[in-house]
Amino acid sequence: MTPSSGAPDARAQLAAMIFAVLLLDEDDRIVEANYAAEEMLGRSARKLSEKRFWDVVGIADERLTERLSSVDAQVIARGVTIATAVGERRINISSSPIHASAGWRVLTLSDAGQPDNDEDAEERVELRAPAVLAHEIKNPLSAIRGASQLLARRVAGKDKPLAKMISAEVDRIAQLIDRMQQLGAKPIEITGPCNLHEAIRNAMATVRAGRDDPCELVEEFDPSLPPVAADQGALEQVLINLIANACDASAALDGARVRVRTRFVSGLVFNTIRLGKATRLPIEITVTDGGSGIEPALRDHVFEPFVSSKPHGQGLGLALVRKLLRDMGGRISHQRDERAGETHFRINLAVAG
Repeated sequence: MTPSSGAPDARAQLAAMIFAVLLLDEDDRIVEANYAAEEMLGRSARKLSEKRFWDVVGIADERLTERLSSVDAQVIARGVTIATAVGERRINISSSPIHASAGWRVLTLSDAGQPDNDEDAEERVELRAPAVLAHEIKNPLSAIRGASQLLARRVAGKDKPLAKMISAEVDRIAQLIDRMQQLGAKPIEITGPCNLHEAIRNAMATVRAGRDDPCELVEEFDPSLPPVAADQGALEQVLINLIANACDASAALDGARVRVRTRFVSGLVFNTIRLGKATRLPIEITVTDGGSGIEPALRDHVFEPFVSSKPHGQGLGLALVRKLLRDMGGRISHQRDERAGETHFRINLAVAG
């Protein structure tokens, strides 16, 4: 088939890719890098040019490093942790040799935080499970609460505290079940456009009203940002959770502060499949705290249900945050910067159409 005379050239096609693409020569030097590669690696294409791939990207997995060092090998790896100029991140990586040019190859790097369709389906099943369990528990729980209230009216004075304790514990379990049901709920409908900074300020006000500690909430806003494609109520719920968590993580610090930053990330594209098409997510919100961070063993699992680093945490807050953002076509990622001693939670959203 003869290509149309108006078809975009190879460079334009490369720039439009939703994942990072690097062209390496026979010495593993970077010859071409698209916009997504600039964003992922934290350097411009000009600064990446002629740098050896291994001087730009650090990979701790020795077996993968050995495989990628073979210029003729086809490689596909998922969930790989790499070190870049902007910190660590988990990615999926592939290496494809160009057989017509010996030693040359194309590397692709995509964010592992964005699952493919099969993983999305698995997650929906995973999130339905606690919702089904919650439904089965609620009916007998109501009966227990009713019986405890009846018992409180009939027992002698010394036993009343026990009956009240039963009722209080039932209420606590009921609240947990309500959160479990939210995980398995149907996707929310986007009612946007949403004023991003209004949602953040509302969330900040809610967190301030509910806390007694002096944690300072700092705004670092780009006032030029357009409205986002999001449900404002759901976005505020997400932000309340993240900001409150950041305040908890900073509670032991002198002069505790949490920064909330907004910016437009030029050229950033994520493979968030909605209605069969890729979606650009250039609006970024970052919630940053200076706490000790999440335990390393839990960092790859922080958005899974029932995973928590808090002594009395239920492990449902961040799972619900991820669900709400995915319902809105957005994404969330977590990054620990050990050098700066900071933890970042980054939200990316689409511009309202």
